[in-house]
Amino acid sequence: MSPYETLPFPSKGTNTDTLPVSLEDYGITSNGFLPEEPPLERLPHPYYAPWESVVESLATSLAEHTLRHRVDHLPILSTEHLSTKPEWQRACVVLGFLAHAYIWGGETAAEILPPSITLPLLTVSSHLGIPPVATYACVNLWNFRTTATTLTHLDALQAQHTFTGTQDESWFYMVSVAMEAQGAYIIPVMLHALSQAAAKPSQKQHLITVANALNELTACITKLGVLLARMDEKCNPHVFYHRIRPFLAGSKNMAAAGLPRGVFYDQTGSGAGAGAGEWRQLRGGSNGQSSLIQFLDVVLGVEHAAQGNSNPDAVGELLAVGEEEEKEGGGLSEEQVAVREAFQTATRALAEFRNMHLQMVARYIIIPSRQANGTRGMNLATASSRLNGSSSTEKGQAAPASPGELTGTGGTALLPFLKQSRDETFQAGQLKVR
Repeated sequence: MSPYETLPFPSKGTNTDTLPVSLEDYGITSNGFLPEEPPLERLPHPYYAPWESVVESLATSLAEHTLRHRVDHLPILSTEHLSTKPEWQRACVVLGFLAHAYIWGGETAAEILPPSITLPLLTVSSHLGIPPVATYACVNLWNFRTTATTLTHLDALQAQHTFTGTQDESWFYMVSVAMEAQGAYIIPVMLHALSQAAAKPSQKQHLITVANALNELTACITKLGVLLARMDEKCNPHVFYHRIRPFLAGSKNMAAAGLPRGVFYDQTGSGAGAGAGEWRQLRGGSNGQSSLIQFLDVVLGVEHAAQGNSNPDAVGELLAVGEEEEKEGGGLSEEQVAVREAFQTATRALAEFRNMHLQMVARYIIIPSRQANGTRGMNLATASSRLNGSSSTEKGQAAPASPGELTGTGGTALLPFLKQSRDETFQAGQLKVR
């Protein structure tokens, strides 16, 4: 489908509205950023049976300390038998889990990723356009099964694969899946409203459409918060911090965890000769990679300083027009006031959602980080939470942690980053118009 074609807009009471973009071009389905159908639970071609055999018993192999031995003896498989998009996504899930299990599944971190994982993972990640690590898409979006007809039914969701084999880990991933599904309907609603705002910002009916959409957005964010609050039901903070979180860490800023140079992606066997490959420092999977949350930021015009300034959004432009009209003495119309109030309410709702996330970080990371682990061997969770700081910051990236400061799985200062994101969301609702 051409990106210039329009898709039917599923609004209530009408089938005539359309969207001026192709959602398909942005990987958006009726389930939002989740796939249209549940992910494959196994690659169909028997050629990939060796991968499937190892990932099927991943938690057991990690518990028995045999995972690295099994991966070291895997054959180097090509990607020539992958054809459909679900197959490529399934391969990414399998290889992403095996890669992180190999790196973090021992007494110390493994600095070298063997070619049996490196070579196919590099090809798969390149094909999908994502980093060769266990991303948010890998452990959440493409890693679930359900017994219900709707993906918003959290209790019917289950992770296909986990590192620990615990209900806690599955629940942690599935809360995110349910939230992605819950937020799916708001994507076309807001795109339609933004197109209305950009087309004729002063037209009464368009203003009503925008105000209604923003009110619906507030309701949607509230529903997301209800799902997030259910994390405590089946995910124990101590289990999350000490057993699950270590496997989600990347290789960037992980010197304290045993990866001063990151991970060497060994490409021996690629035809480039023995010892071929390169050191990579990549950020680990994080809920911050959720396209849904980033979409909410975009439609509300929330600007995060670490990402640079963005262009004003259509709603912001509409509000700016209203400000100009008010200055000229005409005052704001009833519809313009409704848009302003709905916009401010929506930004407050998103900021409060981020505040809820901060409170959860306190329960699941800060408090457990101060408690004894109770397990033998190197505590990679603690090591990867307190990293050596750096005097420089990459352009467009959040600042690295200072010595002794808690960090996220991506290696950035955790609390300062989250607080800044929350505060910037509150600021977006203050109507900084020209």
